[in-house]
Amino acid sequence: MKTTHRLKMLLISAWLGVGVAWAQAPAFPSRSISLVVPNPPGGLVDTSARLVADPLARLIGQSVVVDNKPGASGNLAYQTVARSAKDGHTLLVSYSGYHVANHILMDKVGWELRDLTPVGLITVATNVIAVHPSLPVNNLKEFIAYLKANPGKVNYASQGNGSVSHIGTEIFKQQTSTDMVHVPYKGSGQAIQDVLSGQVQVFITTPPSVMGHVLAGKLKALAVTGKIRHPQLPQVPTIAEAGLPSFSLESWVALYVANGTPPAVVQKLAADVKRSMELPETRQRADQAGIEVRYLSPTDTTKLLDADIASWSVAIKQANIKLD
Repeated sequence: MKTTHRLKMLLISAWLGVGVAWAQAPAFPSRSISLVVPNPPGGLVDTSARLVADPLARLIGQSVVVDNKPGASGNLAYQTVARSAKDGHTLLVSYSGYHVANHILMDKVGWELRDLTPVGLITVATNVIAVHPSLPVNNLKEFIAYLKANPGKVNYASQGNGSVSHIGTEIFKQQTSTDMVHVPYKGSGQAIQDVLSGQVQVFITTPPSVMGHVLAGKLKALAVTGKIRHPQLPQVPTIAEAGLPSFSLESWVALYVANGTPPAVVQKLAADVKRSMELPETRQRADQAGIEVRYLSPTDTTKLLDADIASWSVAIKQANIKLD
């Protein structure tokens, strides 16, 4: 009897201890959430952050603040989140161009992949293979054939050495066994002007940079490089429809927290972010911005990152890509 009584008391004490610990655990979120963006206002990453901020704030009952921290090729924002409190109140709005390429191209970035834990992918943006009308081609197959017949005689623009447009075009060249000359720029502005003038004939870039010129007939869009057609360029086929299903180039945006954040907090954030991105109003705003909402779980986000690192590493090594 004494043994049974003692066991009961131990069980009651353990249950009370769990209850007290649970009651003392701080609720999440207990204050505002910060979305740290590695880019200045405007563009894919900042727009994606603002897409999720408003609906997420309503769901969690706390304000969600977009904090733009550009600088050091995105590394400043990554360092900020990697070193932040491990409580889920500071999130990184990660851009594939930085997350995938920085560790491959740079010796020191001030953060490690293991420093960050994924909450989930939120958006992707396709790219457009745009060419100057002087090129005697009207579709992707004709373009590839022209490049093979004229190796090294066509120039392509990029937003700079190591940019998505640079690495993506090199992957395109490798998969099609073609040769084009790289002309790097500092951003899209001057690149677009030179493509429009015909000094450079090809630019693989995100739709906002070339969409108006395509619709005005100043550039030809041969394909979009994602899985679906762009809503504002419905006449342009996907890369698979155009005959090159092996090639894909999508810029993605995902949310991360500092590694060591409690799993329960990550799970709650993931569930709330997923609900935010599935709202009709969020999808409507994304369509207007030319961005595709595509939520992926933390596990699937990690798989996507690993796959991109593997393919980009090969492309960068083969093309001997180096930063300025």
